[in-house]
Amino acid sequence: MPDSTATIARAVLQLARRLRAERPQSAVSLSGLGLLNTLHREGPMPAARLAEAERLQPQSLTRLIARLETDGLVVRTRGEVDRRTLLLEITAAGRAVISQDMTARRAWLASAMDAALTVKEQAELARAAELMQRLAGL
Repeated sequence: MPDSTATIARAVLQLARRLRAERPQSAVSLSGLGLLNTLHREGPMPAARLAEAERLQPQSLTRLIARLETDGLVVRTRGEVDRRTLLLEITAAGRAVISQDMTARRAWLASAMDAALTVKEQAELARAAELMQRLAGL
């Protein structure tokens, strides 16, 4: 079992590196993209909660948020329940950045899978991806 876990971990990391390399040329850093994805997936939230979700120190978040805000990818809004609370929210432009990034990566992955894998292997990989998502959710 230890050999298979090392092989799986190595393969996941290698594929993640390759997918990062296939990102479109963008001014948004991987850290910024992570913040945008979290806001897109989970909705508006205070900076402290976003830092926790991304496992960042709140101080580290300040510069990232400022850049995303300057680029028009996030906005600060007042909380509906407590108007003193400032929430970070992704904008339409931020959603477009995520979409462009994912489209480029998926296009590369689809092409690579077609070139390197049989139809049966592609189905096996899809099933393995479902299992990896289950593990990631633990």
